[in-house]
Amino acid sequence: MKPLPLAIAALLIAVLSGCASTLPRNPLAQWHASPNFQPRRPRVIVLHHTAMDSAQAALRVLQTENSGGPVSSHYLIGDDGRLYQLVSEQSRAWHAGGSRWAGISDLNSTSIGIELDNNGHEPFSEAQLQSLLVLLADVSARNGIQPHLVIGHGDIAPTKKDDPSVLFPWQRLADAGFGLWPRDIRAAPPPGFDPWAALRLVGYDLRDPAAALAAFHRHFRGSEERTWQPGDAEILYDLQQQLMELPTTATKPAQDDAASRHPAPAAGDFPPMNSPVR
Repeated sequence: MKPLPLAIAALLIAVLSGCASTLPRNPLAQWHASPNFQPRRPRVIVLHHTAMDSAQAALRVLQTENSGGPVSSHYLIGDDGRLYQLVSEQSRAWHAGGSRWAGISDLNSTSIGIELDNNGHEPFSEAQLQSLLVLLADVSARNGIQPHLVIGHGDIAPTKKDDPSVLFPWQRLADAGFGLWPRDIRAAPPPGFDPWAALRLVGYDLRDPAAALAAFHRHFRGSEERTWQPGDAEILYDLQQQLMELPTTATKPAQDDAASRHPAPAAGDFPPMNSPVR
């Protein structure tokens, strides 16, 4: 068989390359391409701890599976500060599981997952935190993620998860501009202030009120108390005010169909602040 002329071979390569890069199209519809679009982007960054003893052990699990099945994250940061990427930011990593935040129930599809090499019982190293801050600045800037939407796995799955543990320095992140954190000077809540409504506004899923309280305390108070504590109302009122002061042009968290199918209970369904939650 005679070799194809160079011009024809080049044309075939170009056609095949174009086919490989074409996004799937619905055969039921006529294709009329519009230039008015951009890639889908994540809106939330979720932090985890690996609950393992080394980054290499975590890498093996994140590339295979754990006892619950295949898992992954977009990034892993070692205790020594070394940064690993496992999944493209444009792809859906399997790190959030069954979770919810601000009415969004499919966090895997709307978030970037960052695993921190930490067993859950030790402080996070300075090298690791420095790498995390650099990564947060890079990822949030490129993807247009609002700075306050840096949260923990325990925040979005309060009945099942507790990472990145009570030892994680959320205030350190807030001082660098990432994550929501109460201000030093806080006003007293007005009469009739509803802390449950504020907790929901921050983003917590209230279907298990005690678990939501424990997650709130873990993140903002360094404990896992499952009942209201002195000072909680002032913190929540300040967080609520900060959220209400955000620019009106900021992207609001989407409410999906699952939120309408399983709405959070009304605030009046919860016990008052001076009642224990079991």
